[in-house]
Amino acid sequence: RRQVRKFAGLSALDAVGGGFIGSALIAYFLYARFGVNETELALLFVAARTMIVVSHFVAAWLARRIGLVNTMVFTHIPSSLLLLTLPIAPSFGVAAALFILREGLSEMDVPTRQSYLMAIVPPHERAWASGLTQLARAAGRMIAPAFAGAAMHAGALWLPLVAGATIKLAYAHL
Repeated sequence: RRQVRKFAGLSALDAVGGGFIGSALIAYFLYARFGVNETELALLFVAARTMIVVSHFVAAWLARRIGLVNTMVFTHIPSSLLLLTLPIAPSFGVAAALFILREGLSEMDVPTRQSYLMAIVPPHERAWASGLTQLARAAGRMIAPAFAGAAMHAGALWLPLVAGATIKLAYAHL
């Protein structure tokens, strides 16, 4: 149970980082920074979400080759580094390509994290462990958007992206 609580804490930290980079905030950042329209944003998010779907299959393949924990860490770090490049992207095309690449890596830790959790928990405690970690993630996700919105309102459009990436990098190193 101690391992599960620690795992839930790490999941909450990751979710706080993710709360800084929700779809609406990314869309607003791209609109405000590059003046993209709704159609371009919609196409970008379709491509990004398609990459996420594909990444879940790739994560399973990769985990069989390098392990669950390595898959979580070795995909999370480059994903966060790609997120850090969005504020300095010179054009929407570059930002879109970086975002799509990032999305292709950003969720590979989801199926591997769940598999790892189920592997370290006895069968009779799996529902409790899963519930606790999901609760921790939900709590983490609800905190950050208020801070992200305040930063964007104050004119620091880049700050939520940097904060989210930094928190996610810290999570990957723990």
